[in-house]
Amino acid sequence: MFKKNLANQEKISVVGMGYVGLPLAVAFAEKGIEVIGFDINEAKIQEYKNGHDATEEVGDERLQKITNIKFTSNPEDLKEAKIHIVAVPTPVLLNKMPDLRPIKGSSEIVGKNMVEGSIVIYESTVYPGATEETCIPILEKESGMKCGVDFKIGYSPERINPGDKVHRVENIVKVTSGMDAECAEIIAQLYEQIIVAGVHRATSIKVAEAAKVIENSQRDINIAFVNELALIFDKMGIDTQEVLEAAGTKWNFLPFSPGLVGGHCIGIDPYYLAYKAEELGHHAEIILAGRKTNDGMGKYVAERTVKNLIADGKKIKGSNVLIMGLTFKEDCPDLRNSKVEDIILELKEYGVNVYVTDPIASKEQAMKEYGVELKNLEDMKDMDGIIVAVSHKEYKEMKLEDLKKHFYINGNKPVLMDIKGVFDRIEAEKEYAYWRL
Repeated sequence: MFKKNLANQEKISVVGMGYVGLPLAVAFAEKGIEVIGFDINEAKIQEYKNGHDATEEVGDERLQKITNIKFTSNPEDLKEAKIHIVAVPTPVLLNKMPDLRPIKGSSEIVGKNMVEGSIVIYESTVYPGATEETCIPILEKESGMKCGVDFKIGYSPERINPGDKVHRVENIVKVTSGMDAECAEIIAQLYEQIIVAGVHRATSIKVAEAAKVIENSQRDINIAFVNELALIFDKMGIDTQEVLEAAGTKWNFLPFSPGLVGGHCIGIDPYYLAYKAEELGHHAEIILAGRKTNDGMGKYVAERTVKNLIADGKKIKGSNVLIMGLTFKEDCPDLRNSKVEDIILELKEYGVNVYVTDPIASKEQAMKEYGVELKNLEDMKDMDGIIVAVSHKEYKEMKLEDLKKHFYINGNKPVLMDIKGVFDRIEAEKEYAYWRL
């Protein structure tokens, strides 16, 4: 029953049409497979139907060429498919506990609408054990079927890097797994149709879940290390980037840079692993220490900005500061879990008037997510300080001289905070009270 699905190229559904689900759906469709692209957000579905990709992961031109994806917000359309791929977000709550509501909700929808012989594959990042402990009972309850008899499940963690035009879904090795050998092989073969880089067959669902969650935890810890170095070297009056450049001449020195750590993966996934560890009686000290350091960087940048404004003779309350960049990373419109918000909120605590601009972020989404009204850069005048928070290509192409028209000049050098080191330090220090992380 299950082997027949792959042999006959049954329709597949992708549940969740965001930064992960859309590229996946398009990749399958381009191989001639009929795809049902489902999302509960009707406005998003309508945009895709109109040929517009707001995520910019696929692009309008490529999306408009696809004819075998049925974009829908009607759950009953899922009944047409026998292979379901769930690619919904797994955020954290305000207390940093895992928020499994999206994956539970999608499991309810799939369970209510799947047919006998279905295979459900989860791509959402979770702690080891979540797929089997949380999702199977929901699927069984809603479908009235028995897992392993009437349907099967697998797990293949997403490895999408939003905004990355080089490492795409097709050329990143895919980790796959299934609840038994038969299911695991079907899932591996399914992904092999679209993944040029090949697949890695994990020995179990828990192994695949664990592999995914430690990928981002490892990166988070490494960035936390260089962020802590940046805090130390700042107090010493040493330029962190120059230190890293010198240390990087050794062949085995890892190339990480300091900065704000946000987004929907690195800034969130470690909390899932720490939560499960705590549940088992182990306190994840290194993981949580890294999270604490990275979560505090926005506050540090804001405080450093205030100190530099004071040194420049500015009155803090009522001063005007422009923040350039709101997305969580450069050249990507994704606003989820942007740590630029921490800078904004901290500066407002000091009574600073904060203005924000971003060349690629959605103004509607910025207002919805953070209550931030994005301004046009050209309209920004008389600023007491500027923080270049995100190293967008547009900012990298700017000349230092271009920034002067946005400042209020009082005889002192204007305050320029360059978090990611977009500008040359030596040149910048000639014209600005310049600081970089």
